[in-house]
Amino acid sequence: MKGCYGKYLKIDLTKRQTEEIPISEADQNDFIGAAALAARLIYPFVKPGFDPASPENPLIFAAGPFTGSNVPMVSRSAVCGISPATGLWGEATTGGKFPVRLKATGFDGIMITGRADTPVYVFVNDGAIDIKDASHLWGKDIYETQAAIRKEQEGRFSVACIGGAGENGIHFATIMNDEGRAAGRCGMGALMGLKNLKALAVSGNQKAQIANPEQLKSLIDDARECISSHPNTNAYKLYGTNFYLDLGMRLGDAPAKYFTKSVFPAAKLHGPAFRTRYQMDNFACMGCPIGCGRVIKNPGDDIKQVDGPEYETVAAFGPLCMNFDIHSVVRANHLCNCHGMDTISAGVAIAFAMYLFEKGVLTRETAGMDIVWGDGGTVLALVDLMIRQEGIGRLLSRGVKQMAAELGVDPEEAAHVKGLEIPMHDARAYQGAALTYAVGPRGACHLKGSLYSLDAPGTEVGLDVGITFSDKNDPAQKGALSAKVLWFCEVYNSLPLCQFSPMPAAMIAKALSLITGRTIQAMDLLALGERSLNLKRAINNLLGITREDDKLPAIARRPLQEGATAGIEPDMDRMLKEFYDVCQWDWETGKPSAARLNETGLGWVAKDLHGK
Repeated sequence: MKGCYGKYLKIDLTKRQTEEIPISEADQNDFIGAAALAARLIYPFVKPGFDPASPENPLIFAAGPFTGSNVPMVSRSAVCGISPATGLWGEATTGGKFPVRLKATGFDGIMITGRADTPVYVFVNDGAIDIKDASHLWGKDIYETQAAIRKEQEGRFSVACIGGAGENGIHFATIMNDEGRAAGRCGMGALMGLKNLKALAVSGNQKAQIANPEQLKSLIDDARECISSHPNTNAYKLYGTNFYLDLGMRLGDAPAKYFTKSVFPAAKLHGPAFRTRYQMDNFACMGCPIGCGRVIKNPGDDIKQVDGPEYETVAAFGPLCMNFDIHSVVRANHLCNCHGMDTISAGVAIAFAMYLFEKGVLTRETAGMDIVWGDGGTVLALVDLMIRQEGIGRLLSRGVKQMAAELGVDPEEAAHVKGLEIPMHDARAYQGAALTYAVGPRGACHLKGSLYSLDAPGTEVGLDVGITFSDKNDPAQKGALSAKVLWFCEVYNSLPLCQFSPMPAAMIAKALSLITGRTIQAMDLLALGERSLNLKRAINNLLGITREDDKLPAIARRPLQEGATAGIEPDMDRMLKEFYDVCQWDWETGKPSAARLNETGLGWVAKDLHGK
């Protein structure tokens, strides 16, 4: 298949050996690339009882056919493995320059297995692989690490690395690249740390062949026009993703006070507030005409620059903690970036601690400090304690599921799905979002079923793939809608394509056709996405997931008394039954049916799950 090289690089850190893994034409056709293909490669490693902390757990950095193609908004790559945080399928994506330089190495992805006996970093340059000592880098933050490697190596390259969170195995450690870009969720940084891998540097001049380059040029012009004319483009340019904070509050989609409120003074933390307070620049991933990333110059505290914060971070350290001290949000974000820690999970853990302190479960004596709502200093102190693994911070760094278990709290009060903390989109705002949290492949994920951007007022448009939106508060037919949205969103991380791209499905399918040389229609994207979703579901089934795990905790579904979602509770049973029927998942076991697996080209998975 054009657009790819048809090979992966495998690096065994235990044996210090490398090899090329050929990717069959069939697998390239069936799984496209990036996250979907990574799932195909990881699947053979997975067995019941698999220990994600074992050296055998593969860590994959994956590009796809869109990467490096000059299509706008495609400098994305996926990082995949079995999550040390959840024990299930783990997947994160990142941007910047790293994805394009990963693809330029001449490989479609890099699989890392084993565990080095001492800290190392790996440099892959035009197919040449060098495993280098990183003992002198262990303990350095992500900015120091990237700067040190740039001094040691020549040429243009990108570095993906971990900070102290990954080194210490913090459940929600991130992998950071190109200064402050993050592969943020599922604890992929912890997996990297378990392998004693401090960093992966990538560079090269390889270019995958495009099937129809001249026609692709014309489509790229159309894609740029589509992007420039989209109504959200200017908002992203001005305020980044945080343009959504006040809109999200009005929709009841931005959670506050640990998912118990939805009304708050958004003007204290929304996009214009940051523009007024700080000198801000844009950051654009390679080839992106928007530049939704934020960079704050000289914000104070002797910090020269802060990458971000973006919407998820602002909401997590802001209204979720009832904290409206803008500078503490900036500082907390910077601490997490420096040490490689997911701001979503960190914010949810802190808000949970505040919730439990208010209820008397945590006290000054047991926590070692007062943990009160709205105190920016407390937010910063807890982030610091998590990073340093001291005091109450050690417990918070294990995530809300473990916090509830260790403190004897009702599990229904822990805001997570399958061990992954709920992000900053309230499940009561969109019935379909509540369902996709419950059934998504990596737990509570706002990207796998992005109803907030697809089913929002003014954007309820057909995607040319048989998806028809309706009243976002009506659970009727949301099972079928959510299934198709999940299938479609699976494709983003497989191409990969930035989820903020407004390209319609027909344009995406045409671009994929012109790059690969295959004939792909818009509806084919749903079939590719369904196959990817079912494979990841099968991985989770092998790791112990059943229908009983497809649920939303009470803290995230109880009706609120205020705002746009007042009185609304997601009708989980109704939607879940419809979703299972549409997807042909077995209601007793939670597994994709053998018949559907066989129909979608996953017969080998059907044999493992069903023996037929």
